[in-house]
Amino acid sequence: MANNHDPEMQDEYDFSHGVRGKYAARYREGTNLVKLDDDVASMFPDEQSVNEALRALVDIIHQHDKRHA
Repeated sequence: MANNHDPEMQDEYDFSHGVRGKYAARYREGTNLVKLDDDVASMFPDEQSVNEALRALVDIIHQHDKRHA
């Protein structure tokens, strides 16, 4: 069966046992993954360090907001 629709799809791909929409609900829920630029990612060795830095930033923002409210 030749594929005339998508030039990147190979004839040997077999989706006959695939389930349409299997992950659609999960996809619609969204995700919390964020792609960091390489220069930023190089500053953080792991996800824990990213979370710690963001929590520190949130604390700074809250302190700033309380002082200027």
